[in-house]
Amino acid sequence: MSAHNHEHHVSSAGQLWAVGTALLILTIITVVLAKFVAIPPPFDVVTAMAVALVKAFLVAAFFMNLYWDVKFNAMLLIMAVCFFILMVGITLLDTMYRNDVVPSF
Repeated sequence: MSAHNHEHHVSSAGQLWAVGTALLILTIITVVLAKFVAIPPPFDVVTAMAVALVKAFLVAAFFMNLYWDVKFNAMLLIMAVCFFILMVGITLLDTMYRNDVVPSF
């Protein structure tokens, strides 16, 4: 077996602060969109999921060091996110065309 000469990446404090600040700004954007902007019903979930996916990418790429890790691990994460989007999309298609179970509510 060959020895792997894989050195671990050490993130700088500035980089971590920048990513943390970006996450804080995206969280503020999420709150502003939810509380103060009237987005029509199908697109409010899509908007919230888009912001959440950007935040999840930042966490996975920089705090979990997937950006500098073996690209196979990043591919596994991308495939899992694609599967999640597929499942949420199928669920949203089902709920958009569902009849009310109890019409009085």
